[in-house]
Amino acid sequence: MNSFLKLKNISKNFDTEKKIKVLKKLSYNFKKGKVYSLMGPSGSGKSTLLNLISLIDRPTNGSIKFDNALVNFKENNKNDIFRAKKIGIVYQQNNLLPDFTAFENLYLASLSINDNKKMAMLKAENLLKKIGLSNRSDHFPSQLSGGESQRIAIARAIINDPDIILADEPTGSLDMKTAKDIFDLLNNQKKPNRLIIFATHNKFFAKKADYLLELIDGSIKTTNV
Repeated sequence: MNSFLKLKNISKNFDTEKKIKVLKKLSYNFKKGKVYSLMGPSGSGKSTLLNLISLIDRPTNGSIKFDNALVNFKENNKNDIFRAKKIGIVYQQNNLLPDFTAFENLYLASLSINDNKKMAMLKAENLLKKIGLSNRSDHFPSQLSGGESQRIAIARAIINDPDIILADEPTGSLDMKTAKDIFDLLNNQKKPNRLIIFATHNKFFAKKADYLLELIDGSIKTTNV
């Protein structure tokens, strides 16, 4: 199986009062149809790496390829469109729009890439049924539990049928029972033409991935391959 996402010699520095080197010549190839867990202590660069893969941020050095196409980080508009269409992102704190209902959060995510209101509404309704939250569709994020919010966040991430799902500590703020439910929902999004990468501190969930990657000293040091 050919690699879908290729990272080559990725370095990322942050210039504060003192230059901080977070990632150092990191190289790794990711395949579609697989789930990868990303572990490492706080500050090891997990979130930084996910931000680079999502094209929210750019590396200091190195290259990123999707399907052998080299990313040009100067093409902001093109990269924004790629992200919207191809990448679904799940954050630890869900990042739902607070002034919109659960239904509207899903509906707007679909409408953002396809100006078809009827289709967007139908997709949102179907996803709410799929995740068992039809009865919460008109509730605002502040009215949802942590687990419900994360289910909506995952539904929002998959509504445009992305090639890649990136999840940054999606279970980190949840109790273990709820966390297991959320992880199962995320893991069930696996399919042959999709790549899933999630960052976690939890070894229980990390070991359930097809590949367990560990970020140490700015590079991927160990895997269970």
